[in-house]
Amino acid sequence: MARSVSRSLTLSEGLLAELHTEMRMCRRCLSAGFSVTPAAVFSGPVSAWFMIVGQAPGASEAETGRPFNGSSGQRLFGWLAQAGWDEGVFRGTQYVTAITKCYPGKSSSGKGDRAPTREEQALCAPFLKRELDLVQPRVVVPVGSLAVQRFLGQTRLSDVVGTVIDRPDDRCIVPLPHPSGVSLWLNRSENQERVRQALAHLQRLHPQLQA
Repeated sequence: MARSVSRSLTLSEGLLAELHTEMRMCRRCLSAGFSVTPAAVFSGPVSAWFMIVGQAPGASEAETGRPFNGSSGQRLFGWLAQAGWDEGVFRGTQYVTAITKCYPGKSSSGKGDRAPTREEQALCAPFLKRELDLVQPRVVVPVGSLAVQRFLGQTRLSDVVGTVIDRPDDRCIVPLPHPSGVSLWLNRSENQERVRQALAHLQRLHPQLQA
């Protein structure tokens, strides 16, 4: 039985490595006329129990190849620290990806980065599906409205942040707002309380998953 599990894990590791290579080589959005920076950003092993899914990499992430590398990442990993996760341990053992894998560039308003279009999301959707199928995380943490709606449909952050949504596939969803300083959502005290509730759920799930 142990040998069978080991073989299955080795096979999944190989398939995930192939997927990572395919994502790095992808030029679908460029071919479709979108001016993205073709440098797919993601990290994590096939054995991860948690999967963070953001919107898209930023400029710092595209340059370093490290998800949530900039100021948004500092806030996100500050949150995760409150839930009991050391950043280095999390990055080394859990999976971090995004709805679209390449940096979409700055928004036309000059405030923050451009949100990926629906077409870009559709072009990248098969990659995320395969990541989910191969890693099979027990907990998915969508970060920001775009990622939250990918998993939960049209909904408001204020309706779901602070809750745990159990899925029929034994996977649970713990939504978080985007940690960007551009977002005004976090300025409201009631939304800050929702984040604290979400982190309490992640803290509760953390020791269960490590057992």
